[in-house]
Amino acid sequence: MIRLVRLEDAARLCEIYNPYIHETVVSFEEEAVSIEDMQARIRIITTSHPWLVYEHEAQILGYAYAGYWEERSAYRLSAKTAIYLAATATGQGIGKQLYGKLIDLLRHQGQHTILGGIALPNPASVALHESLGFKKVAHYEQLGFKHGRWVDVGYWQLKL
Repeated sequence: MIRLVRLEDAARLCEIYNPYIHETVVSFEEEAVSIEDMQARIRIITTSHPWLVYEHEAQILGYAYAGYWEERSAYRLSAKTAIYLAATATGQGIGKQLYGKLIDLLRHQGQHTILGGIALPNPASVALHESLGFKKVAHYEQLGFKHGRWVDVGYWQLKL
């Protein structure tokens, strides 16, 4: 089941997200996110954009959300997106279902452009974005430094 996020989901979202912080360069955050911080993010983001969770048998397996691309008003119809799955939920089509529903909601809201940033290399994320119609529009070399190495970032765009 795909549903809107609730504040009480924050603890599980931290369980999903924090390993990305500690074990990968997928997220450029370097400190674990607390439940209170996750709740604050939910409160802020859901005032303007959708945040969805994928739930199976009362267990959240992943989440996806959108936010403003930039804060300036002329960007109001362009959104950036993010998706995170529990390690046990990858490779099952959950990401595509969840991201597809997010895209549908953004289209319904009148968004014009969606941008997904990907720390590279990340073949699974590239494949997910491209399977949903995103096109690569930018590649920034050595944009982030994490776990003792420089990380490139690419951006994929979907025009709705």
